[in-house]
Amino acid sequence: MTIEYTPDASYTPIVIKGTHAKVVGLAGAVINGLGADYWDGLGSNGGTAKPDHLIKIDDMTSSSFSNIKIINWPTHLFEITGCTDVTLSQLILDNSAGNALTSSGIALGHNTDAFDVSSTNGLYIVGATVYNQDDCVAVNSGTDMVFENLYCDGGHGLSIGSISSGVTVNNITFKDSSVVNSENGCRIKTDAGDDDSTVTDVTYSNIYVDNISDYAIDIQQDYENGDPTGDPTTGITVSGITFSEITGSVASGAYEYYILCGSTSSCADLTYTDIDITGDGLTECSPSGVSCP
Repeated sequence: MTIEYTPDASYTPIVIKGTHAKVVGLAGAVINGLGADYWDGLGSNGGTAKPDHLIKIDDMTSSSFSNIKIINWPTHLFEITGCTDVTLSQLILDNSAGNALTSSGIALGHNTDAFDVSSTNGLYIVGATVYNQDDCVAVNSGTDMVFENLYCDGGHGLSIGSISSGVTVNNITFKDSSVVNSENGCRIKTDAGDDDSTVTDVTYSNIYVDNISDYAIDIQQDYENGDPTGDPTTGITVSGITFSEITGSVASGAYEYYILCGSTSSCADLTYTDIDITGDGLTECSPSGVSCP
């Protein structure tokens, strides 16, 4: 399937809804989003109008998606929202062609998240290989999710958030996965100034990182308009977070861990075991009293 060129930010080419659905890719089949026709280094922030997501999995229940290959999506790939008990497995998601550079030296592909998840209860994603230029996974709200056996190359890592006001994230597990050639490895980010949200019981277990350019382990409570402010706030609580068996290396100048919380109460019950990350030894953890690796 080739998705026809449609420069329209309000248009989602593929929307799937239903109950007890099973979507399976035939051998050799590929969905091509014609990303190169849109890529300009700006993603959804400007330039050519682009579909904001290529595929929306909307209000699905007890359904599965497997053995699917997708290439060259314009910006974000999957929007998974309002779902219950959904499984995605054995996916090859290849946006590596978006690594080509603009004349100013930035990647043509931008905002190319693989999985954006919200308002979902019960999600299992296993066996996905992702080449992209933004979050491999971004969980923005929802509960009871497992991400297992992922290979993420070239993006921004395995992320919770950024978290805005009035949402719940609970019981999320990332395990047995690799994040390479990426800005971040394991990341939790909440929006500065927002409140009335909780991020609880999140586990990163047996995650291998390599050639991470920014932070291998990252918790930040200072996001605003997509960028860190350096001034964390306390309105959103992050608690019950476990980092276990996080191993590998970071690139020169990158941080093995960077923990920037608004207070010891807004970042509580942080646990680290068997952390073995090599590099320049750069670390930062604040404020005083917040648990650090």
